[in-house]
Amino acid sequence: MPDNLPTVSVVIPARDAAEAVTMTLAAIAQQTYPNIVDVVVAAADEPTAAAARSGGATVITNPVGTTPAGLNLAIGASSGEIIVRCDAHAIFPPHYVEAAVTTLLAQRAVNVGGSQVPVGLTPWESAIAEAMTSRWGAGDAKHRVGGAAGPAETVYLGVFRRDAIAAIGGFDEDFERTQDYELNHRLIEAGGTVWFDPELRVGYRPRGSLRALARQYYDYGRAKRQFNRKHPGSLLLRQVAPPTLVVAMTLALMASILWPAALLLPVVYVLSILAASMRRRAPLWRVASALAVMHVSWGLGFLAG
Repeated sequence: MPDNLPTVSVVIPARDAAEAVTMTLAAIAQQTYPNIVDVVVAAADEPTAAAARSGGATVITNPVGTTPAGLNLAIGASSGEIIVRCDAHAIFPPHYVEAAVTTLLAQRAVNVGGSQVPVGLTPWESAIAEAMTSRWGAGDAKHRVGGAAGPAETVYLGVFRRDAIAAIGGFDEDFERTQDYELNHRLIEAGGTVWFDPELRVGYRPRGSLRALARQYYDYGRAKRQFNRKHPGSLLLRQVAPPTLVVAMTLALMASILWPAALLLPVVYVLSILAASMRRRAPLWRVASALAVMHVSWGLGFLAG
């Protein structure tokens, strides 16, 4: 690598992650990039803080406990020219930071990131992972389904220029969910480039039950409605689909009382998600159930938001 490499800080917001953060920090210690100057964990609880200290990180307290608050605190306590966002349950491959910084400099981007790769360890986690990487579950979002290298609306996690984050005021702490999407939107509006690199792949362990998945996607839907209120005109076609589905299915079921043919819509929907769930490693009924929960929960959250 060239001389005079920019300094890098890794920032990690963490809550109830005492066991997970130990493995995350071990993976950061194996990074090939030679100029990581600090690793800062914003911990929302003492067990997580103790585990982070034992792993060699600088620890600060996150009294609010939310992810965006933790990110802002960790960034403020760090010193690197480049900020690498990491989650407490993420495991970076050894060349992750080196590859991301190289791409950031080469593309003159303000943020570089790649794909979230769901890896399930239980039957339901595996099914949910399959649903999350399906176009029926993620649409055309590159950070979920992959794609060619190039500009993107958002990426998973992110490797940022500190000055670019500072110029737009950091993470918006009103967004407990999708704070990364909101930050990237403002970076792009400010004239920066958010760059997707398909070689940057980071493992992620999905929710382990349909109930937990429903809560997650309901919150995502509410956050997207909040985002659309703050940034009018930003709604994408794939984001309109779930609330439209919920309204259409509700109307069809109500109409079927007097007009049984209206049941055709729910039948077509069920057949379509069954077809989308075929040829997956997890059982078809599990993947289809996960897709339906994702669609309906996101839609309900958006409408309720």
